[in-house]
Amino acid sequence: MAQNPNNRKPQKVRIVRINLSWVLYLLLLAAIGWMLFSNSGVPPQKIEWAQVQQMMRDGDVREIHFVRNDYKGNVSIKPESMSKYADLFVSGKVPSKSPQFYFFTSPQFYPEEEFAEVNATLPSDAQVKIYIDNETRMWSGILEWVLPFLLILLIYAWLFRGMTRQMGGGGSGSGGGGMNPFNVGKSTGKLADKDKVNVTFKDVAGMYGAKEEVMEIVDFLKNPGKYTALGGKIPKGALLVGPPGTGKTLLAKAVAGEANVPFFSISGSDFVEMFVGVGASRVRDLFAQAKEKAPCIVFIDEIDAVGRARGKNVGFSSNDERENTLNQLLTEMDGFGSNSGVIVLAATNRADILDKALMRAGRFDRQIHVTLPDLNERKEIFLVHTKNLKLSKDFDVEAIAKHTPGFSGADIANICNEAALGAARKGETAISNKDFADAVDRVVGGIERKKTIMSPDEKRLTAYHEAGHAVAGWLLPGCDPVLKVSIIPRGQALGLTWSLPDEKVMMSKSDLTDEMCCLVGGRIAEEIINDGVPCTGALNDFERMTKIAYAMVTYYGMSEKVGNLSYYNAQGGYDLTKPYSEKTAQLIDEEAKAIIDEVTTRTRKLLKDNWSGVVKLAEMLIEKEVIMADDIEAIFGPKAGKHGEERLKGNDGGDAGETGTSGDAAQTASSGESSFVSDSTDGGADAGKPSSGDE
Repeated sequence: MAQNPNNRKPQKVRIVRINLSWVLYLLLLAAIGWMLFSNSGVPPQKIEWAQVQQMMRDGDVREIHFVRNDYKGNVSIKPESMSKYADLFVSGKVPSKSPQFYFFTSPQFYPEEEFAEVNATLPSDAQVKIYIDNETRMWSGILEWVLPFLLILLIYAWLFRGMTRQMGGGGSGSGGGGMNPFNVGKSTGKLADKDKVNVTFKDVAGMYGAKEEVMEIVDFLKNPGKYTALGGKIPKGALLVGPPGTGKTLLAKAVAGEANVPFFSISGSDFVEMFVGVGASRVRDLFAQAKEKAPCIVFIDEIDAVGRARGKNVGFSSNDERENTLNQLLTEMDGFGSNSGVIVLAATNRADILDKALMRAGRFDRQIHVTLPDLNERKEIFLVHTKNLKLSKDFDVEAIAKHTPGFSGADIANICNEAALGAARKGETAISNKDFADAVDRVVGGIERKKTIMSPDEKRLTAYHEAGHAVAGWLLPGCDPVLKVSIIPRGQALGLTWSLPDEKVMMSKSDLTDEMCCLVGGRIAEEIINDGVPCTGALNDFERMTKIAYAMVTYYGMSEKVGNLSYYNAQGGYDLTKPYSEKTAQLIDEEAKAIIDEVTTRTRKLLKDNWSGVVKLAEMLIEKEVIMADDIEAIFGPKAGKHGEERLKGNDGGDAGETGTSGDAAQTASSGESSFVSDSTDGGADAGKPSSGDE
């Protein structure tokens, strides 16, 4: 059967799309080319009217075009006469393109009469053709005036587009502010659709308590009717609080992945720009996009950038634009409009400085604390990050987890990467425990400075300095057990003392004083061996010891004279006045110095009573450069005190790198976290480092 030609399937119309950017680029290139080459070649030469008259009488002029409204005449020379006037041009060559010359006249010049008078003197066949008119020059005038401005506008738009793209353009939904300079008020948040969020709770190791909290949010998003049927309301938001690197952002992504909903992510600093009103506009646009995608999750990372408490330090750090942005955020989270199905997750490590209005119920209904991982959680995190690594058969994840207390998830990821790099650097085929231990030492203490040359006196002082730390830390019950002592320069330190901190939350006064004794032990051993002459190696020790002493007096109420008072400023910032009188300030200084003097006297007596052991330990350090806990135990016996020697049973006395880490006594004084034995060698090490050196 013949087909009906009218029943043929219509052909699909092909739509040709033109990229506006390329059109702008071509126009820009055309404008530049026209400006560069429109007057290319040798330009016409200016002459006077008298010279023109002589040229006409000599029979060299072919024609003259006179523009009346410009009082300008353009002179075209006969080809055979051009060589006569070559000397009038700088190049020595007469241009072939007409006109070759031009001249200007005054308003009193009457062209008809003047040209007729000259032509009357010439033969009829030699008279010059004269053209007189009023030239409008419409297009040339337009180009002369409009083109420069158009060129500047195109260049500005090109540059502005690049800047807006770098400032966070290409956002979700409407395309962000980077594609259009006029979309600067659009949200720069990145949208991950529900089918693109592939992170679940299986990918989040540890964080048992935090995951239990956020699972309820997931259940809200999956089964909202379960709660609304009883009259309950879906929470507006949850605040993830914890130290940097603990996995707050990863946990928020896991919530979106488990709930199978779209996920908007944005940083708090992206709201505030140099333009007035941009932050508030971006907040409105973000929530408008979120409502369209509801149910969904909006994640604001580092919310303290925009949510800092208002009214603090007015006149010094006030920012009306930031406060307007915060006000708009408060309105969107609990305003007249309904944001049903939109849950806001935010992350910060400074919850103490956030505005109280932001923290109230109905906005961020709950705070979820994401803490540093404990031993079991660190094991899980190590297993996650070593999943794609080629490990040796004797790899013991539990041993490495025990030697990394106080490490965050990000720190553990860095340790795993450094171990892989270190093994590759050595040409090994698999990553062993020693590689992980070396990576811990590298991250904690820095790179070994193997080429550093120490004089015998410096090496001797460093050995006694480290021996003073180790002996005080071993004999005092409140100190964590020493795992390794080294006088190999590492980072900015000439020597290092590692200890394995207890994962304790609270510290007593005796713990803090014992820790201070350990810090000052290096300086005292130096002075004893150096005839009472101190060196500069204890700078970091003194810095941390001073912080602990003042924290005991001003924060923790551990001074009888000052009493149970705390001057800790949880809000941070700079106060123009101290919350106590000058008399109290003097008393605080006296009490802090009294604590340090007592600690120094106690440590000096401790080291003198055990000086023979200090000498043996120092001489062993000079000989071996690295000693382990077993070497210290062979001299002084089991570790003293409540920490017990059972914590050292996992240490087989192997390579120096296979022992644990160290920590920050100054950090302990301010947060109550586990302490570490360490100090600085040359005054350059950071007090916040888990370990440092001496001398």
